[in-house]
Parts: sequence; structure tokens; C-alpha cells
Amino acid sequence: MIELYGRANSVNVWKPLWVLEELGQPYERLDAGMEHGVVDTPEYRALNPNGRIPSLRHSGVELWESNSICRYLCMMVGGDARGLYPEEAGARASVDRWLDWQLSTLSPAERDLFWNLVRTPAAKRDMKAVKTAVTNSAACWAILEARLGDGRPFIEGAGFTLADIVLGCFARRWFGPEVRVPGMPDFPRLAAWYGRLGERPGFQKWVAPPLF
Repeated sequence: MIELYGRANSVNVWKPLWVLEELGQPYERLDAGMEHGVVDTPEYRALNPNGRIPSLRHSGVELWESNSICRYLCMMVGGDARGLYPEEAGARASVDRWLDWQLSTLSPAERDLFWNLVRTPAAKRDMKAVKTAVTNSAACWAILEARLGDGRPFIEGAGFTLADIVLGCFARRWFGPEVRVPGMPDFPRLAAWYGRLGERPGFQKWVAPPLF
């Protein structure tokens, strides 16, 4: 049995949970992080010395870092993992770059938007930081808006891949009602793509519920 540690309202926990649903793999999610604690226990730190979520344990394999966990799950299934993670080197690298881009570019751009509007009491919110985060996040989403401009239904073309899962989790925070503020631009192609993601059972089960 695959064991995945992490709370159900964490964007980084959504990623492997959604992958597991797409792959049809049995798993157990174990609450950890924030109100659940666990992450500072010696046992958990032995699994993940960073004290962060998610972490995975499976058949002697222990992993942390959400995108690495997603890759592992796909490689564990093998082949092209039902289309999520292509075998051909160029196609796989094309998927991988979006996972790296999420870590290096998108996450830092949108962090203050999410943390101020979802994790911070209203009286303590830094609305200047929110405005900056809207601008920086919009610049990132504009890249995907252009990527989808040739009629492709998903990030890598006709097929749904791991890139759609990872970026779709962050799109939930951009399009969700919890973070809507004045000045957020419209991205019609991105919105249509997000709508397609919303039809998938894994998204509906783990990503769609309220963030609070």
C-alpha cells in the first residue's frame, strides 16, 4: 500500500493524490502538517528531514518533494503511465520543464496572493503584496495562455499529462473564489483548459473542495 502523508488542503499534496487517482493505484492518505502536527516528530523527520509535506512511503521507497513523488508514481506504473509521463525522451523532458517552472517561477510569483488571502486573517493582510502577486502571477499565467493558443486542449497538446496536474493544482488557487480580487485579468484559453481539468474525477475529489 502506498502511504502519503499530508493534509487534504495542501496544493503540494493534491498533486500526488490526483496522480494516484488517475493511475488507479490504491493508497492511504495520512494527515500531517499544520493543525494535524506530526511533521515535527522524530519519526516523521526520519522520513522527511525538512518537516514538510507531502512525504511518501512505498515498498521500501521513502520520498519527499511533491513533483518527485509524482514522477515516481508514474515510473512505478511504467510505460507512459497512462499518458501522464511519456516514455520518449523529448516528450518527457517537455513535461518535466513545466514541473520545474512551477517550482522556480510560478510558486514564488503567486505565494503572497494565496498566503495573504487564504492563510492570513483579514486584519493582517498585506494588500500591497497581494497586488504585486497578482501582477507576477498573471505574467506566469499569460505564458500558459499563449501556450494554449494553437487550439491544444492540454499543455502538451492533445494528451493530458503530469504537467496539467501540477499546473492545474495551482490554477485552482488562481481561479478559485477564495483568491479573487480586483485587477485579476481574464485568460479565456486558460479558463477553458481549467474547465476541462475540472471534469476529471481526481480533480473533483481532491482539488475542487474549498481551500479553507
